[in-house]
Order: sequence, then C-alpha cells, then structure tokens
Amino acid sequence: MNKNFFKTTSLGIQHVLAMYAGAIIVPIIVGGALGLTGAQLTYLVSIDILMCGVATLLQVWKNRFFGIGLPVVLGCTFTAVAPMIAIGGKHGISAIYGAILVSGLVVMLISTIFSKLVKFFPPVVTGSVVTIIGITLIPVAMNNIAGGEGSSDYGSLANISLAFSTLLFILLLYRFTKGFVRSISILIGLLAGTIVAYFMGMVDFTEVAEASWLHIPAPFYFGLPTFEWSAILTMTIVAIISLVESSGVYFVLGEITDRKISEKDLAKGYRAEGLAIVLGGLFNAFPYTTYSQNVGLIQLSGVKRTSVIYTAGVFLVILGLVPKIGAFTTVIPTSVLGGAMVAMFGMVIAAGIKMLSRIDFNSQENLLIVACSIGMGLGVTTVPAIFDNLPEGIHILTSNGIVIGSLTAIVLNVIFHIKPGRKKSSHALHEQQAS
Repeated sequence: MNKNFFKTTSLGIQHVLAMYAGAIIVPIIVGGALGLTGAQLTYLVSIDILMCGVATLLQVWKNRFFGIGLPVVLGCTFTAVAPMIAIGGKHGISAIYGAILVSGLVVMLISTIFSKLVKFFPPVVTGSVVTIIGITLIPVAMNNIAGGEGSSDYGSLANISLAFSTLLFILLLYRFTKGFVRSISILIGLLAGTIVAYFMGMVDFTEVAEASWLHIPAPFYFGLPTFEWSAILTMTIVAIISLVESSGVYFVLGEITDRKISEKDLAKGYRAEGLAIVLGGLFNAFPYTTYSQNVGLIQLSGVKRTSVIYTAGVFLVILGLVPKIGAFTTVIPTSVLGGAMVAMFGMVIAAGIKMLSRIDFNSQENLLIVACSIGMGLGVTTVPAIFDNLPEGIHILTSNGIVIGSLTAIVLNVIFHIKPGRKKSSHALHEQQAS
C-alpha cells in the first residue's frame, strides 16, 4: 500500500512540475501587463495554481453532469493572454472577469450542442490540431533552453549545457531503466538538473523565503465584475477555440487509453471546462483548458491511471493554498525545464502524427487539409506580426498559431468532406478518412 502510494504521489508531482511553469507564466504576463502590485501578483499566481487543481479534479471526476474521466490536466489557456491584456487595458480588470464569467456560462450552455459537432473533427482535423499544438509549443521549449525569453543570460553556454544535459539524462533513463523509474524519468531529470544547477550557482531561493505560508481564496478579489459586450464576445470566442483544442486532446487521450470518446463524453468534458471557467471568473483566476504537455508526459511514462491525475489536482490545490510550498517549484531553472519540455512537446507532435497515420494520404483533399492547416499554424507561430493590421475582432482569430491552424483544418474539412444533403452518423464521419 505504501509503495503504491509513493508511486502515485511521485507520478502526480511529475505532472504538476510538467505544467507548473506554463500555468504560472500566464498570471505573470497578464499581471505585469496590467501593472498589478506585488501583493496582487502573488494572489494571482496562487489562485491560478489552486484553480488549476480544482479544474483538473472537476474534469477527471466523471459523473452524470460533467467530467470526461480521462487522465487530463487543466491549466490556464495561453490563447486568452493577449485578449485579456487588451480588455484590461481598455475596460479595466473588472471587465476581464465579467467576460470570463459569461463565456464560461456560454460554454456550459452549448456543451451538448457543441459535442454533436464531432463530425467536424475527424482524424485529419484532430491529428492536424494536435500536431499544430505540439509544433507551436516547441519555440517555448527552445526559448526556455536558452534561459527564458528576455533573460540577461539568454543563450549562454551554461543554460544550453544544462538544458541538453537534462534532456540527455532523461533519454538515458528512458533507455536503460524499466518500470517505475522509467515512468518518472521526467521528474528525476528535473531534480537532477536542478541539483547540478545549484552547484553552478543558478538556483535562487529568494521566492521561497518571501512567500507566505497560507493563502485564502477570496471571491472578487479585484472587485465586482463589469460587463462589456465586446469583451464578452472576445472571451466567448476564445473559450470556443479552447474547446477545439481540447477536442484534439480528448481524442488523443482516447487513443492512448484505448477508449472511444462519445458525444456524451465530449459534452461532459466541455461542461467541466465551462464550470472551471466560471469558477476562474468568480475567484479572479483565468479560463482553463486541457494541457498538452501532460499528454506528452503520459505518452513518455506510459502511466494512464486517473488516480495519478487526482493526486496532481490535490497537489495543485495544496500549492495554491500554501505559497511557501509552491515556491519551491519555482527554483527549477528555466533551462532545466526547457530540456524536459523538448521531450514532452515532441511527444505531442508524435501523438498527432500517429493520429494522422490513420487517414488516407492517397487523397489529395486530406493532403491539402494537413498541409494548409499545419502550414498556417507554423507560419503564424514563426511570423506572429503578419496579421497585426487586421481589425481587432479578426486579429483575435489570427494572432495564435494553434487557433488559425485549427480553424483552417476545420474549414477545409467542411469544404472537402462535409457535403450538404448527406446524412452520416458522427462515428461514420469520424472514421471516413481512416485507412
């Protein structure tokens, strides 16, 4: 019993470490852009981590009303960063949370209807979307390898050596170990990299010393929400786009766990996300969506048990309530995280390619869908300023590689494969391009 508890706990911590950096970067960016004080920023980071745990538990807990029951971890969506900064700058922070609240309610209301649109997400679409997600995350990993974008020692030999040493150590563990050690190779790699970094003088415990011991969540910490139609429309679009991203993650986890994902499962998954978004609005956190890096971790570890994700969710709640404990995870150098992210994000790409292997590549239509969607996703990721002169409402849809790539795949699939007047079951449509 104790041995199983230790294994589950270690695997849960590994999932927390895999998503922690991505989760805290959103409040840091948004809070910094909106000019929040140190105390406000501390609250924002802490409540974000706590609500990531709550959102994850809601999604893993499968019941009659919500929860898809897959080993999925939820975190704040990167897609919402730029829109939230724009809304906050124009209407104030209260308008951000008014828009988040309404968008979450909209997601809950449309969850059943949206789940019936699964016919628009056959393997050629979901495989392309998952591949795009992995590809667009790689620049994040590479910037972290160099020490983090904007860091004073960006690209230093110390950062690059530490990152690739961490990656090499993880690969060696995966190659020469079996069972439990192999399944937590990412965690061991992060710990080993941090220890080496400590002796290199690259670990700073200042954040731990300054963090408080207890944090109490406070509804409407930043004041009562206000409601602006333009902000509500913007965040609703962002939420719907996040559902598209999540659909790809649900299907790839279905593949990994050998579970067929039904429309009812999708509806409960979307409903859980909507509920998490509403709670984020109430406690002044953020919109939440599935995190792809944890899918890569499941691929690498081979552990698919939901008990591990429950453990990760509980740890996130504890970290959110006790900032002093959570601060210890911030001492992991960015370059060490970057080395591990290459493996995790690369596995997301591999999962997308595996999904695409099911389609008929003799079909020119399928080739065009994959080529154009991945091309657009990668293009906007590498040249993000290309659509800066478009109207703000359109720019929301074109400023993110995942968004524009996903929409391209969906639209082209409708053009090439969804013919008017033909009635097929959602299952048939999902399988129509399978080899």
